[in-house]
Parts: sequence; C-alpha cells; structure tokens
Amino acid sequence: MLGSPAPEVAARLIGAHLEVNGVGGVIVETEAYDALDPASHSFVGRTRRNAPMFGPVGGAYVYRIYGLHWCFNVVCNAQAPGSAVLIRALEPVLGIDAMMERRGTTGLRELCAGPGRLCQALGVTGVLNGMPVTQAPFRLTLAQDVRVVSGPRIGIRRGVSTPWRFGLSGSAFLSRPMP
Repeated sequence: MLGSPAPEVAARLIGAHLEVNGVGGVIVETEAYDALDPASHSFVGRTRRNAPMFGPVGGAYVYRIYGLHWCFNVVCNAQAPGSAVLIRALEPVLGIDAMMERRGTTGLRELCAGPGRLCQALGVTGVLNGMPVTQAPFRLTLAQDVRVVSGPRIGIRRGVSTPWRFGLSGSAFLSRPMP
C-alpha cells in the first residue's frame, strides 16, 4: 500500500492506528506531497535535508519546521521518488498520560492536533529520520471502511488549491476543520 501514489496513501492512512514506542492513536488527518508538487520539499530535487523522501518506501521523513517543531512523514510511491505523506493529526488512544506529560497539557482534543503537537506527544524527533515505519519503534495498522474527506492543504504558500489534505469525516481531533 505504501508503494502507491502519495494522495492514495494519504487517504488510506486515515483511520490507521499509529504507535511510536507504546504511545499513539488513530490517524485522522494527513497531507500528500510528491516531487512534481511545488509545495513539496522534493520539488527542488534531492538535498541532504530531504534525502529520506528519495529513500525506501515506508521510511520516516522527519524534519524541523521553522527550526522549532518536528514533522513526521511516511515515504511512499515506489514509481515516483520524492513522495511522502505528512501525518497532521491523530486521535489519542494509547499512552495518553505520557503524551500529556510530554506536551505539558491536559487537553485531549489538542494533544495531537497539528504536526508539531503530534510529534511532541509521540516523542518523534530527528533520531527516527529514515527509519522504516513498518518496524519498531513504530507500529502501523491500517483501518477498514472509514469515511475520508479531502480538501486543500494548509500552512503552505504554493500548491494551496491542490486537494491533497485528507481527514476522518466527523473527527473532533483534526488540526483544523475540513472545508
């Protein structure tokens, strides 16, 4: 499944259960990026920073945004290197107390709503960059029959109208409501 194009993988990851070192939950929001997308890190070609996007399918691409917050992506699309899916939000299920302690908050809805919050709660850092998401410390279990909605991506300047943001219909745990 991870070998498929980024938009297909992004939609398919909605409803999946993601754990990192024993904490995690249900993925409720993703965004797709590929090398032909002007909003993608890989649009400029392979660099030292984005090299994991050109690596094996199923690898983690973990980077800092604004030099502050970690973002976690899953590398995909065996036919088009430079593709990845950003995990934007999840509904916390496992290890909630540990995630709240890491984030310094007791608000469940905001705990993993947004890529930076999600990484802080799960303990995802650059140490995991390039590691396969199909092996420990990750655990990824796909869901069946979930209702997925899509819309434009957020927090980007280029490719804004591309409807490659995917969410779990009706979820209260999205980083922002779907249009």
